[in-house]
Amino acid sequence: MRRITAVAALAGIAAASLLGMATPALADGWGSTTCDQVPSPVCDLVAGSGPAGGTAGGNRPGAGGPAVGIGGSPDPFACRTVPVDYQPPGQPPEGPGGWFMVLCSADGKNHQGPIWIPAEGSATPILSPAQVAEMARKRLQLPTPRISANPAGDQLVNLPTWMWLSSGWEPVSATASVPGVSVTATAKPTSVSWSMGDGSTVTCTGAGTPFRAGSDPRAPSPDCGHTYRTSSAKQAGQAFPVTATVHWAVTWSGAGQGGTFPNLTTTGNAAFRVAESQALNNKGGG
Repeated sequence: MRRITAVAALAGIAAASLLGMATPALADGWGSTTCDQVPSPVCDLVAGSGPAGGTAGGNRPGAGGPAVGIGGSPDPFACRTVPVDYQPPGQPPEGPGGWFMVLCSADGKNHQGPIWIPAEGSATPILSPAQVAEMARKRLQLPTPRISANPAGDQLVNLPTWMWLSSGWEPVSATASVPGVSVTATAKPTSVSWSMGDGSTVTCTGAGTPFRAGSDPRAPSPDCGHTYRTSSAKQAGQAFPVTATVHWAVTWSGAGQGGTFPNLTTTGNAAFRVAESQALNNKGGG
């Protein structure tokens, strides 16, 4: 009981730290692009697979043994279960089983729980597909949105601006496995919400169309664009702050089951300088 109580104390500390933790993912891009994944990734976002071994007293399922990867190879990010002393509010679950933390990294930071795991007549805890799906969701590492625009330099008042994402629109998936259960979580981008900095917002259902050399610069983008009506000269830094927020639909499937998770978002930021066209026409003028 002393070892289990100590694990419970550590789990409580880790869980309390997790509630206030936000981990933005940063990357270079057009302008001063950054990326924040919402909800925030949990620790290292990596989960794997690993059978649990050993037994605990009474009707509790087995405690977690050394973490191993698929095929039995050592894996520092594999998942294991650790029994904890946890008394939930209300009535306890019926039947034999126990409360466990699911640890999915070598230092135990990437975790889930406490969760109730039925004994199912075995010393090995049986995770449900939905529980394994949560591990797979935490593995998802969404790509960073990189903002591109035409004109490539300063934008011009009353001239259409083309906007698109040069990266950050690719579907991603991740799989988590434990003995007997393998689940894949998939995130697919569905739309991009652009805040243009001048009070305007634009919603695009795709990544946008890149501007091609030789195209008419006066023609608007076929699917994702904006036309500024005022210059950015009076803005901080003489530029409009631009934000592109990608919305992701997240689903999971495996072990004959499936479901959905709350949507995720990633955000890219840039700054657009918008100049009056006559100011550019006077370049080199006397």
